[in-house]
Amino acid sequence: MSTSFIEQVHYIRIPVKNVEKSAQWYRDVLGLQLLNMTEELATIKVNEGPFLLILIPTEDETFAHFTVNQQQEFSIGFTSPELAKFHQHLMDYQVKVDEIKEDHGHAFFHFYDPDGNKLQAHW
Repeated sequence: MSTSFIEQVHYIRIPVKNVEKSAQWYRDVLGLQLLNMTEELATIKVNEGPFLLILIPTEDETFAHFTVNQQQEFSIGFTSPELAKFHQHLMDYQVKVDEIKEDHGHAFFHFYDPDGNKLQAHW
């Protein structure tokens, strides 16, 4: 097949315990735009692009990351041109944040939303 029927990734669904609390965190701490919120979901827009995060409430012990050799691996990575400032901003909001690491000129760190979903920021 020479062309794909798929144009782009439109959204990723993230499991959360409390939609309202989590939506406020993604809006207030990450600075993303809350488009709408119901009891069944919250829709978060990532800047000007078409990409959305959909927060889905669940009582299950589940996360938007996975494990490899019993180590947590992130599924969602964000870019941030001001990585150190973003890192400090998250620490100021008492977000669980790992230290900034470098790998061949690529800087990154991991952080966790209020529901324990492991995320990454890099530049």
